[in-house]
Amino acid sequence: MDRLAGATTAVVLTVGNEIVSGDVENTNASWLARRLGELGLEVRLLSAVRDSVEEIAGFLRAEMSSAGIVVVTGGLGGTPDDLTREGVAEAFDVPCEEIPDLAGVLRDRFGPRGLGDYAARWARIPAGAVPIDNPLGGAPGFVLGNVHVLPGLPREMQAMFETLADRLRGEPIGAWRRRYPTGEGQIVSVLEEATRRHPAVTVGSYPSFLDSGPEVEVVLKSADAEALGEAVAWVEATLDESIGR
Repeated sequence: MDRLAGATTAVVLTVGNEIVSGDVENTNASWLARRLGELGLEVRLLSAVRDSVEEIAGFLRAEMSSAGIVVVTGGLGGTPDDLTREGVAEAFDVPCEEIPDLAGVLRDRFGPRGLGDYAARWARIPAGAVPIDNPLGGAPGFVLGNVHVLPGLPREMQAMFETLADRLRGEPIGAWRRRYPTGEGQIVSVLEEATRRHPAVTVGSYPSFLDSGPEVEVVLKSADAEALGEAVAWVEATLDESIGR
């Protein structure tokens, strides 16, 4: 697959009744958000839907035209509630079709365990999609347009994602972090002014409450190294003066 040009934003969709109900923690979304950020993609939405063709398709129709890439995890097994392939096909208005060569590989691989026909179901993917090999498991993922579909098992998902990483890579996002012994309320005006002065930089603040008193971690991020440097210089100088360091 060629590198996906122009992708700067990403959304992540996790599929599964067990995720939506809270029975299983959504660790895939957190891992993907961090990893996509490392690749230079701004993650603007993490979401989860049930094992429903309509809900999967509805989410994709709403998000895939405005996001640089969409990553979907979960629902790729062969049980009745594994409906991600059908949901993606519905979103693109295409049928699911078996890729004969892939089905043959899966039958050969899993046939000795008596699972040949069961595994061959995984070869039915949306028409026009490109399959992605699953290096640690069975069910392959696939890419259709800017939608990248990966399995739900974390170990398999992570291994498969890394085979796509170079294709998804954008401009590196730089980050600066510093902790200040104060509360958010005492520095909010500085953070607001930083946001106005430096629109290319994301300004975040994360409070904590220690035995020694309140503390705020201020985080600045940007893919524009020059803009980040200017913002860091202004924020550091202004907060040092404000807090009296």
